[in-house]
Amino acid sequence: MDAFVQTQPDNQRERTVHDRDQSVLDYLHAIIGSDLLETNRVILEKLDSQVPLIPELGSHLINSGGKRLRPILTLLTTRMFGYQGGRHYNLAAVVEFIHTATLLHDDVVDASLTRRGRQTANAVWGSKAPVLVGDFLFSRAFQMLVEYGDLRVLKIIADACAVISEGEVMQLLASNNLSTSEHHYMEVVSRKTATLFSAAARIGAVINHRSEAEEEDLARYGLLLGQAYQVVDDTLDYSATRETLGKGIGDDFQEGKITLPLIHAFHNGSEEEKRFWSHCIESRQQPEGSLQRAIELVHQRGSLDYAMAHARNLSDQAANAAARFPASRERDALVQLALFSVDRHH
Repeated sequence: MDAFVQTQPDNQRERTVHDRDQSVLDYLHAIIGSDLLETNRVILEKLDSQVPLIPELGSHLINSGGKRLRPILTLLTTRMFGYQGGRHYNLAAVVEFIHTATLLHDDVVDASLTRRGRQTANAVWGSKAPVLVGDFLFSRAFQMLVEYGDLRVLKIIADACAVISEGEVMQLLASNNLSTSEHHYMEVVSRKTATLFSAAARIGAVINHRSEAEEEDLARYGLLLGQAYQVVDDTLDYSATRETLGKGIGDDFQEGKITLPLIHAFHNGSEEEKRFWSHCIESRQQPEGSLQRAIELVHQRGSLDYAMAHARNLSDQAANAAARFPASRERDALVQLALFSVDRHH
């Protein structure tokens, strides 16, 4: 399939890879489609506020075409153990609220103007309102957790939020710093992105009162999945198209974010190339043509292949972790989700 895709005209190739990506999501939605509809109903209900800007701004991002991977994890892992109730809808909505809040804050910190092909909230409303609405979403999520009444679930989500915040600060401190190691980068990825994946998967075992070992297995699956997903995201920034990615190509480079392709290209580059990276990233000087030069270098140094190989290793580990559970549609969907995390183009 990959060889075939590469021979297509650009517009046809974009449609082909979009269809391939969408087929996986359609498969997931077919298994838990009714659960997702109910989760979306809870999201809209709990997003309501007497302050009109809150649901308006929150809906702008929530309805902007996100994949809902984190709540999907909660729904799949809950159903995998045969759960028949409806309380997991609220937990899936909590996970989505926390994710949305972090996106609102991220876009302000990064001064991002587009996300998923649409204007970001801060591009529409300025920087103050998204931060405050993000705070509201965090608060509403914890209101819902208190109503749910399970201290174990509350602790998992609260601990995840603290770790995510640490990851955000770690990423900020690493920005424009070419001495950032691959280990440090993966620590940021684990905290900032993978932690919520891990929590979302783990609570599926908790709500079913499964063993600690099963909790740990799902938590590990979610962590590996989140790590793979973020590494691919960072790789797509140098290799996708605006149409498939839904945001500007090279945003990470222009913002001085230290990602795996950049780390590899820098450390394996010539002295002249290292001076280029230092000038663009550390000195924050990016004259016309800098982005194209950066893209050329990550290709020439094999940095995209290196990053994707790392992501595939993480994805394979996640798939193997999921495959240890008894056979079911939900278990198979978790395996497919792990494979999708690297075999996607947006």
